[in-house]
This record gives sequence, C-alpha cells and structure tokens, in this order.
Amino acid sequence: MKLFSYKLEDYYDNAMRDYPLPMRGGYAVILAILYAFSQVMWRCPMQGADDLKIGRKDRGAVYICNHTSMAEVVAIVTWFWRHGRRMRPIFKSEFNDSGIVRWFFARVGGIPVDRGTADMKSLRRASRALQRGEDILIFPEGTRIRTDDQPVEVHGGFAIIAQMAKAPVVPMAVCGFRDITPNGKHLMRPVRCWMRASAELSLADAPADLKRRERTEWVEREAVRRMYALRDELRAEHPGRR
Repeated sequence: MKLFSYKLEDYYDNAMRDYPLPMRGGYAVILAILYAFSQVMWRCPMQGADDLKIGRKDRGAVYICNHTSMAEVVAIVTWFWRHGRRMRPIFKSEFNDSGIVRWFFARVGGIPVDRGTADMKSLRRASRALQRGEDILIFPEGTRIRTDDQPVEVHGGFAIIAQMAKAPVVPMAVCGFRDITPNGKHLMRPVRCWMRASAELSLADAPADLKRRERTEWVEREAVRRMYALRDELRAEHPGRR
C-alpha cells in the first residue's frame, strides 16, 4: 500500500508485512538498534525459550506478562523480532491522546484497546492478527506495577482473543526491569534483567467436564497463575530484584 494513503486505522487492521515499504524498513532498523541496546543495557535472556514454538507459521500466540516498566515492551518485542516473529502489543487507548505516541505505536504494530469496555473492534483486530501468524503481547495488569503494595487489578479478555483465533496463550514473566528507573528517577541505568516463558495453554488443556465459557475462564485463571509463578521463581532466584 502507498505510504501517503495509509491511514491510522490501516495500521491496526492490516498485516505488518503489508505496511508501506518505508515503514517496514524503518521498523527493522529501529528494532535492530533497540535489540542491541536492550541486550547491552539489560542483558536479558529469554529463559524457557525451548517451550516457545516460535517457528509456527499458521497462526500466532497470545503472550501475557507481568508489567513493571515500559522497557519490558522493548525487550520482549525485539527478542521475538530477532527470532523471526512479528509481535503486536496491546496498549490502552489513552496513549493515543498524544499525537507522536499515536503515530509511533501504530507503525510498530500496536493495537489500542478501551479498557473497562467490551471493545470488540480491538478483540477482532487482535484475533485477525493471530490468524495471520502475528503474535499478540498483553499485560493483564493493565499498568506498570511499580511497588509490591500497589493495588493490582488483572484485566481479562486475552483468553477470549485466543479462543476467537484458535490460538494458544503463553504465560511469561520478567524480573529486574523495575530497577531500570527506580522511583524518583527518570534516566535508565544498566542493570541485569530476566525474562522467562512457560509452555503454552489452550482450551484443550482445561478439564473436559467444563462448559465452553468455563473452559475459557479456566485458561485465563491458569495462565495468570503461571505468569505469577514464573515471576515468583525469578524473584526467588534473584533476591532483591523486582
């Protein structure tokens, strides 16, 4: 599609491989730089990578992860890009209030969602992306959790997206990213961080006696449980890091 006729909605609704060539080229250059930056600054390997079926071609997967820093988006998306996957983060639509953020997020594959509503347009966009073979990144906590005493409200819906696309859900967790910009600081600092993934989940893993809606709810609960279990494992292995 032509660069100057491509509208904001087109970025949300079309495959990333169909973006205008200049945007695809710029995307590759930016992610290559950010990948190198993240590995030098945070030395964040992906543990459990053997469980990730990143070679799948038919459809993508829904990745969920705990959220403590915007740096996690950079580290996760660039790691998957380096391994040949296009990952589209789901972000809260409030970010679109800023013109430059709206412009940038659309061109790196982000899909906005109106939190607290039944945003079926976003659900369908994410489902179609999965069916095309693109991956979806969701932070169920909805916002960065900067302290352990901060109230946490886990937002559902990711299992419905996976169900619509017949795609798996993959729990992930991160540790150490909160220390990149401690409270009261604005400049990032080099610290060691960790990412870990577990085996994927699908409706077929739910108890057979559950009804369809109950199976979806089971996948959602189990995925979140595994996400926090991974996070707690990382924290136990790296005391004092969050």
